Amino acid sequence: MFSNYLIGLREGLEASLVVCILIAYLVKTGRRDAIKPIWAGIGVAIAIAMGFGCALEFGSQELTFQAQEALGGSLSIVAVGLVTWMVFWMRRTARNLRSELHGKLDAALKLGTGALVATAFLAVGREGLETALFVWASVHAASDGTPRPLVGVALGLATAVLLGWLFYRGALKINLAKFFTWTGGMLVVVAAGVLAYGFHDLQEADWVPGLNDLAFDISGAIPPDSWYGTLLKGVFNFQPDPTVVQITVWALYLVPVLGLFLSPVGFASGKGKVKEPDEQGTQPSAASQA
Repeated sequence: MFSNYLIGLREGLEASLVVCILIAYLVKTGRRDAIKPIWAGIGVAIAIAMGFGCALEFGSQELTFQAQEALGGSLSIVAVGLVTWMVFWMRRTARNLRSELHGKLDAALKLGTGALVATAFLAVGREGLETALFVWASVHAASDGTPRPLVGVALGLATAVLLGWLFYRGALKINLAKFFTWTGGMLVVVAAGVLAYGFHDLQEADWVPGLNDLAFDISGAIPPDSWYGTLLKGVFNFQPDPTVVQITVWALYLVPVLGLFLSPVGFASGKGKVKEPDEQGTQPSAASQA
């Protein structure tokens, strides 16, 4: 539940920040007439993301067991790739997110309503599709038969909406650099577990060998149905009897990716390192700085 709460919070807050920056800029520049197209684009993006999630869930139920495992494993790898790209991209661009969105919005205002809808759709749609795919992969990996993963996602998104609203109203100042560092690091750990389980799915689909070649088996010490076993699986996708392939993939992903993410190289952009937050280490409210 916690890992899915983190996914919902992280992705939802990114989308919330994008929305409040766009709306605040239009209000500040006296273009309230352009707000409705923005909301229309956001609504379309949310609808498509939800439809994509439903298609993944219900479409996979019509497949054979091996096909389900092959699809689940393949999409888990894709989801991990997207999330990895996302955490690095957001870490590099968090400081300049507002100016980047303002530039796109200025160009869209000159082109008309359709461009405004497209701008909002693209800004929010990417986050929605990434969230739907990664949540589906994470829930598929948890596979505990309870609604807790979905509850975690819903709570995370609700928290993100509240934080976004407070950010817009100026009641909250967020140190985006620190926020995306901590949540990005935790998401890398979660992604490592999803990736390992994805390869386990591919092993069950006979796409990758070594299904019966276990690295270790500590099911006696950490029973999967115990409260702490469930907690470890829910947070880290921990498995007490992983295969050698799972452990290898987990380590080969987690160690270099987390090390690069936390190193100064992980923050470098095409023009150098990202600037540090302003003197108090906080991101000004959208309403006051639009």
